[in-house]
Amino acid sequence: MTVSNVNCYGKLYVVATPIGNLADMTFRAVDVLKKVDLIAAEDTRHVKMLLQHYGIINKLVSLHQYNEDKASSVLLEKLRAGQSIALVSDAGTPLLSDPGMPLVKMVKDADLDVVPIPGACALVAALSAAGLPVTQFSFEGFLPRTSSARKAFFSERVMAPKTWIFYESCHRILASLQDMAEVLPLDRQIVIARELTKLHETIVKTSLGSALELVGQNDNMRKGEFVVIVDGAVANKNDEVITPEHKKLLQVLLKECSIKTAVAMAVEITGVRKKLLYQVALKINKEKET
Repeated sequence: MTVSNVNCYGKLYVVATPIGNLADMTFRAVDVLKKVDLIAAEDTRHVKMLLQHYGIINKLVSLHQYNEDKASSVLLEKLRAGQSIALVSDAGTPLLSDPGMPLVKMVKDADLDVVPIPGACALVAALSAAGLPVTQFSFEGFLPRTSSARKAFFSERVMAPKTWIFYESCHRILASLQDMAEVLPLDRQIVIARELTKLHETIVKTSLGSALELVGQNDNMRKGEFVVIVDGAVANKNDEVITPEHKKLLQVLLKECSIKTAVAMAVEITGVRKKLLYQVALKINKEKET
């Protein structure tokens, strides 16, 4: 296998690495990491352990969120000089909530080759074992850090018909589920996948209400790295019907907005007639006053 050619531009290899179980490394990935001229890594200390496991000795350079614009320009010049480079993140497939996009964009804009070396990806692994529809889905990355921003995020997706997925940390998983429960109906199906491919891998499919209870009561369910998958809303073909989800969406919006703004946003999200939503909003406000 040849990863660079004399007197030609180098190639950038986007290499997926294991998300936990080192046995998930592909033969092709090992071969590329051995033969490129250098490896651009999110955390060189972390990647060194992987390289040592597979007996790979190669030059490492740092490419992380704080230096990637400057480092990408340097790496592009190395590619133009004929050097081959492998891009890796700490775990999984680069660019999916990991650094690397500026480099890949620069290389593509320069009309140089970017070669994917596929492998482990937490998003795909979780979807494959979730038991929720995967024909159409949206990946949302990591959630906002504040409660109000998360609730706004959930409000925008409460009526989304597609399955949607996000990553979350152990520090915020419970708070994120609590915020979700204030916006989405408690019977909405979700999947919590934690520590994928690792010793304590857990994949639970249940209702939002049950998931909130499980995570709140079980310390182990607040440890590790999380992928959360949310079932899409059932399509409502009758815009004359106000569902419990519509009402809950309005309740959340009315906490932050005027009736006019809340109704306008709800119309945009749900497609339900403005007059019907306005009547419900008035009723909600009246209930709050009594």
